[in-house]
Parts: sequence; C-alpha cells; structure tokens
Amino acid sequence: MSKKHKHKTPPARPAGPTPGAHKLHPDKPVAILALIGMLITGYLSFSSLGSDAPLFCGPESGCSVVQNSSYSTLLGLPVSLWGFGLYVLILWSAVTLPPRLKRWQRLAWLSTIGLGISLYLTITGLVVLDAWCVWCMTSQVTMIALFIAVMLRRPESAPGMPWMIFNRNLALGALFVVGALFAWQNGLLQPPENPRLKALATHLDESDARFYGAFWCPTCQEQKRMFGRSADRLPYVECTPNGRAGGLAFECVANDISGYPTWIIDGRRYQQVLTPDQLAARSGFVFKEEER
Repeated sequence: MSKKHKHKTPPARPAGPTPGAHKLHPDKPVAILALIGMLITGYLSFSSLGSDAPLFCGPESGCSVVQNSSYSTLLGLPVSLWGFGLYVLILWSAVTLPPRLKRWQRLAWLSTIGLGISLYLTITGLVVLDAWCVWCMTSQVTMIALFIAVMLRRPESAPGMPWMIFNRNLALGALFVVGALFAWQNGLLQPPENPRLKALATHLDESDARFYGAFWCPTCQEQKRMFGRSADRLPYVECTPNGRAGGLAFECVANDISGYPTWIIDGRRYQQVLTPDQLAARSGFVFKEEER
C-alpha cells in the first residue's frame, strides 16, 4: 500500500501591516502648504530658466525689476529654484518621517530658515530696488502660514527638551543663513580688488567719463558686477535718487539720459553695457604690462 503524504497547511499570517514596515503619518496641513509653495516656486523657476516672463510681470512692473535683479540669483541659479528645493525638503519631512519630536525639530528648522530668507528678500526688494513681486509675496504668505502651522504643532512636553535654548538656536541659525546670503549678494565675499579693474575705473573717473544709471536697473547692476570691488570707483551718476516713480536727477535731465546704463566718454554716448576692454578702448586707456 502506498503511503499518503500529508501536506501541512501553512499558518495564516495575521492581518495588518508587515512587521518592520513604516506606516506613513503625514502632517497634512504642513504637506499641503509645502506643495503650494512648490507650485509657486516651480513656476517661477521654470519662467526664470525659460524665455517667458511670469504672469503679472510686465517690462515696467516691480515684479520684472525683482526677477531681473542680482538678488534673484544665488550661485548662478534662480533663488526661486533654491526655494523649490526647500519646499521639497519640507514636504518630504512632513510625509515620510514618523510623527515624533525629531520630525517636528526638522520642520521647525526648515520653516524658520525659509521664513527668514523670504522676509530678507522681500525687505531687500522694497528697500534696495523700490519694487515688490506678487509671486514673491505669495510665496512669503505661504511660508508664513507654513511656519505658523509647524509652531502650532510643537510637542507640549518633551523630556529633556530645553525650549528656550532650542528657540534661541532657531533664531541664530536663521540669522546666520540670512547674513551669509546678504554678504554673498552684496559682494562682501568677493575676491580682493583687481588691480587691472581698479586702474581702469580710476582712469574713467579722472577722464570725466560718466556712467548714468538707476539703482533698480538690472543691466546697471550687471555693469557694476563686471568691476567687482572696484565698482565704487566708477564715475556713476544715480538718475533716480527719489525712487522709480520720482523725478530724474538734474544732471541726467541736462544730458538727456533716456535709458540705462548710458556712458558718455569723450563726448560720445553709449547706451549699453560695456565690457572693461571696450571701456578701455573707448577712453584711450592702456593697461600696464603687469595689469594684463
């Protein structure tokens, strides 16, 4: 007689999540606000890298002034793209990390730094450029709401958590990041003055050449950046000392300045950005051998 083989039925697995599996518990309000911020900064980044200006950013708008200024880029990339990356980190932290103290701490750091940068850029636009951008303001409102949402979720009790020290570190950290951004965008971290550019700028000033421009003019900023730390030596004339909507300076009216930047060198007018070599050629400046 043949032997019958009995097959044992494997034990049924208990219902529920697999042991060790990580179940997501997203912070929905923070995640939604981060997603909104990503949409705003993503659109601005796409517009900055492309040829089309964002909506409501006409050639004469404050948005155009801000978007085309030197304050709209950082390390060669649009500031909006850096903002997009920050919102991605916030969304990732709010969705993937477990709802513990560590997640809240990370969200607190990211939202505080984001709020500090957003406020700095808005104040810079209003004070330095006399302009504001509706898209930037929308992103700032989103960041403010996100910061408030994170702070309202601060754990009521955490053993060993010195809240005063943590809050102080948050403020100092945000100030450090904003200070570094300010230093970079204002040329405080530029290399030492170039002797070649210093000599040319001094020659232009002494030869009665004039560089007419406006503080909010993107191409004027580009012209100054070509001279690095020697930009202050240029014979620059500010044509809008009373703001974009104010009247022109008398010297600019007397010389019929209608666009920026405008160079007047040896009686000739150049309404364009000129490279240092072009300025040297038009002003009759010859670089010394050691300056080449």
